[in-house]
Amino acid sequence: MSEAGAGADLGGGNIGLFALAERKLSWIDTRQKQLSQNIANADTPGYRPRDVEPFSSVMNQFDITPARTSPLHLAAFSEHLPGTTRTVGETAPDGNAVSLETEMTKVAQDDTSQQLVNNLWKSYMGMFMTALGKSG
Repeated sequence: MSEAGAGADLGGGNIGLFALAERKLSWIDTRQKQLSQNIANADTPGYRPRDVEPFSSVMNQFDITPARTSPLHLAAFSEHLPGTTRTVGETAPDGNAVSLETEMTKVAQDDTSQQLVNNLWKSYMGMFMTALGKSG
């Protein structure tokens, strides 16, 4: 993946804004595949739902500490936000632990995230086109 693009310096590491959007979309794609497997196996005896590593864990690979440009600003948080842990709730008598409501909620959340990333992508592309003197 190219780190080029809209260079946004996120606390010492240069992660291009477009590269970040691409990573988020790739993560959503991978997660949607896993969630669809969970839903497809909702009636499979003994099946346990799985999930991918939270995106916050993916982002923890980078130093994205906000820059403190003034001593009056609050100090940066040193703790990482806790990742979501997948716990199995109720289990059916056949041992299946898939909750369709939970899985569909996650699918909807990912859809909303995908729309947000796509809208941000379009906005930044529009700004670049304007900066280049092209409209359309």
